[in-house]
Amino acid sequence: MIAKRIITGILIGIVAGVAMWLGGPVFTVVAALVAAISAYEYYVIVKSEHIQPLTYFGIVFSILLVLNANCPPNITLITLPLIIILATIIPLIWMIFRHNKDNSFINWSWTFSGIIYTGLLISFYVYMRALDNGMGWVFLVIGSTTFCDIFAYAIGSKIGKHSLAASVSPGKTWEGSAGGLAGSIIFAIIASVFFNLPLNYWQMIIAGIIIAVFAQLGDLVESLLKRNMKTKDTGNILPGHGGVLDRIDSHLLTAPVAYYLIVLAINQGWLSS
Repeated sequence: MIAKRIITGILIGIVAGVAMWLGGPVFTVVAALVAAISAYEYYVIVKSEHIQPLTYFGIVFSILLVLNANCPPNITLITLPLIIILATIIPLIWMIFRHNKDNSFINWSWTFSGIIYTGLLISFYVYMRALDNGMGWVFLVIGSTTFCDIFAYAIGSKIGKHSLAASVSPGKTWEGSAGGLAGSIIFAIIASVFFNLPLNYWQMIIAGIIIAVFAQLGDLVESLLKRNMKTKDTGNILPGHGGVLDRIDSHLLTAPVAYYLIVLAINQGWLSS
């Protein structure tokens, strides 16, 4: 099990690293594929006797949101709201003509939430990659989030005693959380120096802290979803890791938060020259 987890992790790292390095259409297509699989896994775990989301609608709109992020900014200003409006309206209209009309608005809500949770949140990595120093920013955010996961698991499994959120994820501990925080800060400093990002050391540390906080919140959000749906993993496509959504849960909240903070810092002139 450990060997499978390590091998799968290495392969994921290689694919992600190459995609981040190449950027452009390659990175966008990889991100869209991740969004599609994540959306599918999301709809599979929420589906039940009383919840029947429009799975294929959700997958298509999740992909569209990611692909749209690779368009020029003047185009996305128009197409992003348009896609979200269509993702709202089309499933509602479809519900009218669906044979089974029970719980229609519940089904619509789960369909729309899946589009936002996977497609929209993942799309912010594509937006981030298009910024100046985009490769460095994406490596910083994804790497710090990953190191947060690794350190939190390693420290928590060894010395974790005090539960962080027992009602959501009993295995998460404050000790593991502190380890994740340390891991995120370490990688944030390494990535900032390696890619010569315009951050001073205090900004590197703050970046690591912010990423760690939202990475762990993202992990807990997915844990809450799985707990509510009474499932352990979102899938089994990744040997030793479960589903794609299991692997990227901590990355979902860090993407939009990091993107807007980077843009704000650039526009306000807070970054080092």
